[in-house]
Amino acid sequence: MKKTLKLIFSRFTVVAIAIILQVMLWIFIPVIVNNRYPNALISINFIIAILDLLLIIWIINSDMKIECQLPLIILCILAPALGVVFCALFVRVKIPKKIKRYFTQTIEQTKIANTTEQKYYENLKEKLGGYYNQFNYLNNTANFKSYENTNVVFFDDGKKFFDDLLIELNKAEKFIFMEYFIIEKGEIWNSIHEVLKAKVKDGIKVRLMYDDLGTISRLPSNFYKKLRKEGIECVKFNEYSQFASALYNNRDHRKITVIDGKVGYMGGINIADEYANINCSYGFWKDSAVKLVGDGVNGLTCILLQLYGIQTGNIENYSDYFVKNNEKAQGIVCPFGDGPKYFYGEHIGENLYINLISQAKKTIFITTPYLIIDSELRDALINASNRGVDVRIVTPHIPDKKVIFSITRSHYKILQDSGIKIFEFKKGFIHSKQILIDNELSIVGTINLDYRSMIHHYECGVLMYNTSCIKDIEKDFENIFENSIDMKDFKQMWIAKIFCALIKLFTPLF
Repeated sequence: MKKTLKLIFSRFTVVAIAIILQVMLWIFIPVIVNNRYPNALISINFIIAILDLLLIIWIINSDMKIECQLPLIILCILAPALGVVFCALFVRVKIPKKIKRYFTQTIEQTKIANTTEQKYYENLKEKLGGYYNQFNYLNNTANFKSYENTNVVFFDDGKKFFDDLLIELNKAEKFIFMEYFIIEKGEIWNSIHEVLKAKVKDGIKVRLMYDDLGTISRLPSNFYKKLRKEGIECVKFNEYSQFASALYNNRDHRKITVIDGKVGYMGGINIADEYANINCSYGFWKDSAVKLVGDGVNGLTCILLQLYGIQTGNIENYSDYFVKNNEKAQGIVCPFGDGPKYFYGEHIGENLYINLISQAKKTIFITTPYLIIDSELRDALINASNRGVDVRIVTPHIPDKKVIFSITRSHYKILQDSGIKIFEFKKGFIHSKQILIDNELSIVGTINLDYRSMIHHYECGVLMYNTSCIKDIEKDFENIFENSIDMKDFKQMWIAKIFCALIKLFTPLF
């Protein structure tokens, strides 16, 4: 029943009502008005034209990306009723005062927790050399700290990840914090659930946050209540409860686990059987994640507590969960979060990708399940290729969403025409979200190369320089290329091209 109510009061229902009103404006109202008041149509059209002009001025002067502005302007011109509704939903997101207060407190707490002496950054600048600005960008924009003395382990598939995760969960002595976009009942969840229940009985603090939309067809609506009865501090992120708010377009796409402040995990792997290749419908499910051991775990803790605090209103002292580790390891890491512009002030994930791509000298290797990019990211990739950089992008050959798959393929030609190599992973569905620059710098995380990840979702990643796992990521890309199809001869059907051209107008909004 609750899912039905969510659908009734969702933005999709509001859009449907707007479509009906627009049809009335196009057909029924002109007929009725023309029959009764023949001269009134001119005045009505004039008023609509003025309203359209005001809306378009409002859109142009907003801080939305041009790709988001364009479909709204087209709607305002062709279908004013729809234009009004979409503008109300997307141009200015109405954030409740309480949430704004939580945002402010969260940002301030992150700043306090990550405050470091200037000498620390001078030391980093010396070690990072020309890459220092990439790490400094994350610190300047959102107070994300860079760390040394962090051992990083790279997992190239879900089974290895879950095997290691269960070992570390069983070792927990103080707390377990988990944040995931998807949780689904099955072998994987059952194994994790048993450990979490046992740890609660041992007096260990266990928190779990999952996204309401990500689990809407996978879990019962009262799932979090059942876990709370077991002693697990469980919350749903951004639950549908208000009428047609654009806030519901901002989902928690992160996948993070922190254990005792000593060990942390982040990557593309959700808690469900398909991520471990159990009951997978898309061939081999290829994914990746990283495990952090050492000081860098404190960065993961900050990122996780941000959204947990916003959702619960419980803004804690982040440093209470920090641990001073004695880990010794090479390289530098910077865990970072990303999300809607009204929270972070910038599109951090996309800007970081563009910065890295613009600095690359030899190679840029990328895996992404979806390739639906804006002009800025596209131009950065093309410019890199024109500089002589070997740019390779890998997407799935077996899709999980056929429409999105077609839109992804529609981006191939313009990139290939500039010398960029596009591959499709032939063994199944590649869900890994990673980039490797010049075999020295890498990001592994949750960020897809699409509008949802780059603009709308809350995301996360780990920026790494010269860590020991860089070699493993390099080997993973080599294996991926060996098991992928070079799409240099691919030609999309003309019907698909037309369909995608129309759909791409509106993909930036969703």
